[in-house]
Amino acid sequence: MLLDGLYKVEYGVNDAFGRSIMCMHDGKLLGGNSAFAHLGSYYREGDEVVGEIITERHNEDPNYKPLMGTDVAAISVRGREGPTGIRFEGSAAPRPGALFWANLTRLDDEALPPVGEIGHGGIVNGLYSIHIRALDGIKGGLSGVMLLIDGRILGGDAFFYYLGAYSSADGRWKGEILNQEHTPARGENPVFGGHEVGIGFSGTCHEAGAELEAIALAGKRSLRLTATLKLMRRA
Repeated sequence: MLLDGLYKVEYGVNDAFGRSIMCMHDGKLLGGNSAFAHLGSYYREGDEVVGEIITERHNEDPNYKPLMGTDVAAISVRGREGPTGIRFEGSAAPRPGALFWANLTRLDDEALPPVGEIGHGGIVNGLYSIHIRALDGIKGGLSGVMLLIDGRILGGDAFFYYLGAYSSADGRWKGEILNQEHTPARGENPVFGGHEVGIGFSGTCHEAGAELEAIALAGKRSLRLTATLKLMRRA
């Protein structure tokens, strides 16, 4: 099985449990969820996959509690590939002696629009935190992570994953995103939960991040959105 791709992740340590998304790309582990980014690397060692990951908070909302009890945590894992993904086990520095585990399940990332063109002054390849807010008095939004690589968008959070494409040059960018559930989210996010949401956007970009304005189609609703991206790590 080819390791590189987009995965949904269920993970835990002791009695704590969490969800996120993870992109494995060229030896890098880059992902996260609504409050934390996952930044790391992996390599093969015989039949095993060995990974080192740092979790880092990107959302200051105190309602999002850190799984490990701290906003920054180091995790070491080893795993083996199965028919649909990878099972990792290992240790997390903030919880000495406890077993950390993670199940990565491959997501279908083939339904992508054509990759866009990147010119001089275009947005930087990397993992970004993204905070999306609905406009026009609608209470709703999303926060998560987004990996931008050469005109391709992969990302998500604990319930959704994003697939898309973009073009960028001269401090501007535009593109389209398909937002889908990997775990049912209607109870958690009634605006986007239960829908496959198509989003068209345009905005500005710079070395440290980007802004965008967008129109989203969620079921029969058309929503205006705005979002801020902050670069967490170059890819």
